[in-house]
Amino acid sequence: MEYVFNVPYKNNIKLKNIIEKIKENKKLLTYWKCSNVMAIDRMSYTDHGPTHVKIVANLALKFLRMLINQNIKPSIVINYGLKNEDAEVVVVLGSIFHDIGMIVNRENHEKYSACLAIEFIDNLLNTIYSEEEKAIISSEVLHAIVAHEKPNKPLTVEAGIIGIADALDMEAGRARIPFRSGKVDIHSISALSIDRVQIIEGT
Repeated sequence: MEYVFNVPYKNNIKLKNIIEKIKENKKLLTYWKCSNVMAIDRMSYTDHGPTHVKIVANLALKFLRMLINQNIKPSIVINYGLKNEDAEVVVVLGSIFHDIGMIVNRENHEKYSACLAIEFIDNLLNTIYSEEEKAIISSEVLHAIVAHEKPNKPLTVEAGIIGIADALDMEAGRARIPFRSGKVDIHSISALSIDRVQIIEGT
């Protein structure tokens, strides 16, 4: 079955156009595959590839929309006067690129991810944003990528969302690869007890 990246873009035409570009980018799709070769096959880690980034992107987008519904403004709106739809672009791009540096190495992978993402981000934003807007969105995405890994601290709402979404990819079956391959520690054992992750908007 062919892999299809998708998130609910709703009325966000900018995000829709970016998603279409992502689907057609063979190099990016291959990098996601390479991330899993490094993570799963060589290191007995959990999934860091295409399924993981799709889950994180969908969770992050859901979180962001919940916060906006509660009148919490994204940082890109507060600091740059851009729109909520642009914040959605930031969280999706941050999500899909946050682990791409795994193709290089696990240690400092967030820094490698940021370096590798620059070329992709520029191409994905072309024809959709002005040069100034591209620079702003790129900077926000790169910060979110680096900030998802400790000890780096997320300084934007969008970066914080991605960090939480990344940590919540732990439903049954998602975190069992290390345990089955013989990696037994507190993380692999505790992951076995999690059947479902449910996100509900508060009041």
